[in-house]
Amino acid sequence: MNLYHCMIELKSDAKALAFSAAVEAWMGLLQDRGLIRGWRLLRRKLGLAADGQADFLLELEVDSMTALDAAFTAIGRVDDAAAHRYDQMHGMIARAEVGLYRPFPDPERRERIALI
Repeated sequence: MNLYHCMIELKSDAKALAFSAAVEAWMGLLQDRGLIRGWRLLRRKLGLAADGQADFLLELEVDSMTALDAAFTAIGRVDDAAAHRYDQMHGMIARAEVGLYRPFPDPERRERIALI
């Protein structure tokens, strides 16, 4: 499994609950179509975070890099209803920074370590 992280700051006029609903609509569609395994939206609590940390953290779970690539490819060919969901969510975002993470040590490394 791989985790695709998006640290998100909203535009000044965006409402957090409207953003949450838009994320749920878009991510739910991706999950229903089998493009992602799961997702979760987190918000900084009590404003506590180091400098450079965004207000929201969106995590997407995908099984592999191949699955992530397939999701990006499929997203590029969405229908009008899906594009509308994406536009609603994306239109509220002022800044986003992304990263790709995996559990560590991963199963392949555990296997190698066990053989030593």
